[in-house]
Amino acid sequence: MSDAATVQGDQSRSAAGGRNPWLIAIVVSIATFMLVLDTSIANVALRNIAGSLAAGMDESTWVITTYLVANSVIIPVSGWLASVIGRKRYYMICVATFTLASLLCGLAPNLPTLIAFRILQGLGGGGMAPSEQSILADTFPPEKRSQAFALYGIAVIVAPTVGPTIGGWLTDNFSWHWIFFINVPFGIMSLALVQWLVIEPDILERERRERLSKGLKVDWIGFILVAMALGCLEVFLDEGQRNDWFASTFITIFAVISAVSFLLLVPWEWTRRDPIVDIRLLFSRQFGMSFLVMMAVGAVLFSTTQLLPQLQQTTFDYTATLSGLSMMPGGIAMLMLMPISGFAAGIVQPRYLIMLGMSVVAVALWHTTSLTPDASFGFFAYARVYMMIGLPFLFIPISTAAYVGLPPQKTDQASSLINVARNLGGSIGVSLSNTVIAQNAQFHQSVLVSHTAQSSDTYQQTLRQVTDHFVAEGSPLAEARQQAVGWIGQEIGRQASLLAYVDVFFYCAVATALLVPLALLLRPPRPGQPNGRTVPPCDRAACKRMLVRQCRAMVRQIWRGLCATSQYRHCWR
Repeated sequence: MSDAATVQGDQSRSAAGGRNPWLIAIVVSIATFMLVLDTSIANVALRNIAGSLAAGMDESTWVITTYLVANSVIIPVSGWLASVIGRKRYYMICVATFTLASLLCGLAPNLPTLIAFRILQGLGGGGMAPSEQSILADTFPPEKRSQAFALYGIAVIVAPTVGPTIGGWLTDNFSWHWIFFINVPFGIMSLALVQWLVIEPDILERERRERLSKGLKVDWIGFILVAMALGCLEVFLDEGQRNDWFASTFITIFAVISAVSFLLLVPWEWTRRDPIVDIRLLFSRQFGMSFLVMMAVGAVLFSTTQLLPQLQQTTFDYTATLSGLSMMPGGIAMLMLMPISGFAAGIVQPRYLIMLGMSVVAVALWHTTSLTPDASFGFFAYARVYMMIGLPFLFIPISTAAYVGLPPQKTDQASSLINVARNLGGSIGVSLSNTVIAQNAQFHQSVLVSHTAQSSDTYQQTLRQVTDHFVAEGSPLAEARQQAVGWIGQEIGRQASLLAYVDVFFYCAVATALLVPLALLLRPPRPGQPNGRTVPPCDRAACKRMLVRQCRAMVRQIWRGLCATSQYRHCWR
């Protein structure tokens, strides 16, 4: 097949019609930002939700878990649903469901009702991202696909960065209800723009009618296996640490159900003529490697997005708003680098960009291991910036490489599985990180306590100094000594927790570095393949000047963003 024929075939599946395809990319990114924002915005408000609804913290975590479970169940079958219902129609149903569920979540009078509406919200949100990526992959010709994913990636990666800030500000200044109400105007705007601007290509509608004319045979067994495998795995990962893993019968049952479902799912879907999940894609070299690398990106992105605010609020006594602000400079860096990454993906093989991105992230994580008890606001902000510099060179090349060599009719299924990879990697990364923190904190505490024996000169000297401090504040000597012992115990716990976080950053750095050579297994795009591309001649001098200008603009914007909030300028000293 010639390049012209390939591009023409892709254009026939375009959702832009006669309109500018970049307009379509902006339209679908609106709902993307709303969706990804909601995955992180509720984390900072859990304590407020629990207090408002008279629930315990363990119970309130189901607000997050049920959403993730529903999301995990619907994502892998979204490609099949879009092909049966129609891509535009299915996408609008998902946006409408997510928007309505957000309104109902904000109005929920009690915790069980809120959990039920979060399940509905997860079902609606799960189908949005795969449909959006499929729309972009079919709307843009191969040589412009990386730039389109760069625009889309701004929403996907920046939203989790600003989510804690927005969630903390709304919770501190209004109430937790507004973290859900904020989705409603975005959802309505997205529905109106999609109805007005996005079209359903004739070829997709023809393929849908042909599928239905043969009789709709729903792979119910496959759907049940997918739901049980991913749903139970999500519960296992999200609730395992809180329930002591396999010491809990509840967690063990969910782990067994998930494992058995996975074992049955692969042979069942492999032998179906019309599988609800095209499991064969995972066994192809190109897509399988893209799937694994995207899991790694999801693990790094979601785990660090959750761990840094968690560390700041528990160990450094940051407010939700201040911890969110420390993440903001990283979002600015990401915003500036996305266009450069999209431009670079058009002239450099994806595997080399992925290796570059992995290396940068590994070095950034290694830098974070230098965390100390007196770390400033600036340390956290710069650590996040260094980490986010590498992520654009991972997300866009992976998204581009995943579609190389795939026939156009596989786009919907590929989009679904790539989103499964990102979410599944995120869940695994967060779960493993929290487990390491809990276990290593106990280990470090036992080591530190062993150095506080009564015979230790250092301990006695510290005890005298702290006792003198409390006496100077007006406490009687006996009471001051008790306060000093309590303060030393709290300080030991704080330092043990800090060391456990440092361990997590170290393990993440090593794991990321080991994944760098994995990118070499990806095949470079070849002209003549489906989704291959022909790279036009490039004026190297002009390209170099453009990159220099963009890098200078990026540095200026990052510095302005870091210094923009005057009330926190003292934190940088």
